Amino acid sequence: MRALALYGTIGSLLVTALATAPAGGATGAAAAPPAPVPHRLEFGRCAAVEHLPSTVECGRLTVPLDYARPDGKKIHLTVSRIRATARGERQGALVFNPGGPGASSMEFPLYGALPKWRKVARAYDFVGYAPRGVGRSAPLSCQNPKEFAKAPTDSRMHPDAAFKRQKRAEARAYARGCVRRAGADLPYYNSVNNARDLDMLRAALGEKKLTFMGASYGTYFGAVYATLFPGHVRRMIFDSVVNPAPHKIWYRNNLDQDLAFERRWGDWLGWVARHNDRYHLGTTKKAVQQAYNKAAGKLRRTPLNGKIGPGQLQSAFLKTGYNDAFWPMRAEALAGYLHGNPKPLIAQALPRNTGAAADENSNAVYTAVECNDAPWPHDWRTWNRDNTEIARIAPFETWDNAWMNLPCAYWPDRPASAAAELDDAVHRADHPAAGRDLADAVGQVARTQVDDALHGRRGPLDVHTEPGALPPVLLLAAERDAATPYRGALELQHRLPGSSLVTENGAGTHGVAFNDNACVNRYAEAYLLHGKIPGHKVYCAPRAEPLPGQQATRAQHALPGK
Repeated sequence: MRALALYGTIGSLLVTALATAPAGGATGAAAAPPAPVPHRLEFGRCAAVEHLPSTVECGRLTVPLDYARPDGKKIHLTVSRIRATARGERQGALVFNPGGPGASSMEFPLYGALPKWRKVARAYDFVGYAPRGVGRSAPLSCQNPKEFAKAPTDSRMHPDAAFKRQKRAEARAYARGCVRRAGADLPYYNSVNNARDLDMLRAALGEKKLTFMGASYGTYFGAVYATLFPGHVRRMIFDSVVNPAPHKIWYRNNLDQDLAFERRWGDWLGWVARHNDRYHLGTTKKAVQQAYNKAAGKLRRTPLNGKIGPGQLQSAFLKTGYNDAFWPMRAEALAGYLHGNPKPLIAQALPRNTGAAADENSNAVYTAVECNDAPWPHDWRTWNRDNTEIARIAPFETWDNAWMNLPCAYWPDRPASAAAELDDAVHRADHPAAGRDLADAVGQVARTQVDDALHGRRGPLDVHTEPGALPPVLLLAAERDAATPYRGALELQHRLPGSSLVTENGAGTHGVAFNDNACVNRYAEAYLLHGKIPGHKVYCAPRAEPLPGQQATRAQHALPGK
């Protein structure tokens, strides 16, 4: 009887909401939500769980879960900071995001102690934060971390029908896990909300205008920010640029990434072949590829240490496409394993016992943001056709990338998420705030139904600014970047008039600012310190290739992006 009474109330509220929803689709709240009032951040000692030294101070930023309802549910984001080292030179706060989606920059304040960052650290407070869903910032989870980290796993460049069925079942289960664990909050993990959170952070830091540096995915929601809040921008660096064209977000971008990774994988194969006198894996790319395939087959039959199978091998060697600092390490590991010394491969590919929860959290946020941002194909035949075609010419990453993104094929649409929120409100009927929660949930269902009926499912934001609306911004890109193919930088430059693009010719490391190219570093430093923009397009010679035996630094291990 109580359920009948509740649903009777829901029906009348739904009719009222539908009747009062304005013409034109989205409600005023959804189209232009009122600006929440940010509170000045209070900084103090960091929680022990952050593992940050006492030189770093931490705070907590409160933001709305849903910006269309700024007085509704709140979430809290963790923030870190080290003050500018030269108070007389201070220009404000520099906020950094390393990408993902799903990556945290809580360690960013520590970068100021590195030699290449010291001049910038004199002038700026270095501010890092964990975006919504990441770490302790309203953490998101879709699966038990122990299940997520289960090893060994398989990886197949040309999977058969049975393997595809298995991966489809896993993807469907993962999407259901996201829905089950996040519930009605799930749709609010998206790039537009990440951009709005960034503006709340700007205001809470007391900055009238934002100075921001984003890498990889950080360039995308940074560009969304520039579109939404061009008048709030002081300076922005976009490092390793995601293609922001709406039709690329995110399904097509991932297919483009497969082709770019194949080219970069070929760069590594060629490098190993040129150093055959050290690695003895073959004098041609084809021979080195055959050596890799031999290792994968051997691990499929007998996993190393019981934990390293073809999936762990592929995950470890994918890093050669992100940063060429990994090239000597991975070559040593492959050669050692095939020539009787498995220790280097164990050291580089064995899953970490302590990292499962963080890895699952990062993957959950990645999945939620990409699935929420844009429509994805729901027909398996589309995925199978497109990935089979690309794998013919780019087999190294294609299918593993497809499995990572396949939960989006089973993702709930906005009406389903709104209905889940309504269902939650009904089950909370005994709570003191049940009446308001119920009315809010019904209103959300109504808004979603009206908007979808009139306009269909909304796509990604059309990133662009009008000439003169945005201060000059700086784009940095490596010509052979695999994770964010170079065409994305050209596309974003076209969409942000007045921007400048610095290209590292012939290079492919993902994340080029304040790294190993002095030419790129000079441009980035001059921009941040003096606002100096180079020409519309300028070019830097590539960094030196790594040498056999060369070890990657800890900073090079910290990869931006996916």
